[in-house]
Amino acid sequence: MTTEKKLTVTLVRSPIGTKESHRATVRGLGLRGINSKSELQDTPAVRGMINKISYLVKVL
Repeated sequence: MTTEKKLTVTLVRSPIGTKESHRATVRGLGLRGINSKSELQDTPAVRGMINKISYLVKVL
């Protein structure tokens, strides 16, 4: 019985005007517009992506 940890990520700032790689990271996390939410597995790769765009998102 494995309980996978989940992270809920919410886009709170617009990626307009940010680096192209940061915009690509936002899309890679499955986020579209402001206040869109995405539930992701808690993996090192996802944590790294969140860390890269931490100024744009809120994590619950």
